[in-house]
Amino acid sequence: MPTPDPPRKVRADARQNLDTLLVAARTVFARSGVDAPAREIATEAGVGVGTLYRHFPNRAELVAAVFTTEIDATAAEAASLLATHPPGEALDLWITRFTRFVATKQGLSAALRSGDPAYDALPALLTSKLGPALASLLEAASAAGEIRPGVDPLELLQAVGDLSHRAPSPDGTPNPMVRLLLDGLRAQ
Repeated sequence: MPTPDPPRKVRADARQNLDTLLVAARTVFARSGVDAPAREIATEAGVGVGTLYRHFPNRAELVAAVFTTEIDATAAEAASLLATHPPGEALDLWITRFTRFVATKQGLSAALRSGDPAYDALPALLTSKLGPALASLLEAASAAGEIRPGVDPLELLQAVGDLSHRAPSPDGTPNPMVRLLLDGLRAQ
């Protein structure tokens, strides 16, 4: 039985095009929603529409890729914030980051409910990556005595997500109700 061919390496220019497309799509989705025209995304990326379709033959694949990279970046930021800020401040900064993530995903909720199989894994990916990231922040803040212990990270993610569908204020602060929710976590 022949062994399968190893995965092909992606050429550097193709990788750069892919990264550029993901950044452009994220920008366009934040501005115009996930149903924005492909031409708008390609123009934002400075590539032709053919390049967009070569990497992402359909919209669902592009939306899923943007969403996945955003989940990964948001999750990774938890460790970075904990390394550079006191635990309570790191928690606040990460929640602000998460609210921006939610607020800029115009139309994603409808896409996730569309029945397209390309989106099937995204809700589980969100909880499997962001749940542990938030848990680490909550544990550190609780150990430092800055928040009450026993906060369920997935319940908090859901609550903040539910409150964050409105864009953050011009100064970047989350919805005031998110602030109220976080204040309620503070140790008395």
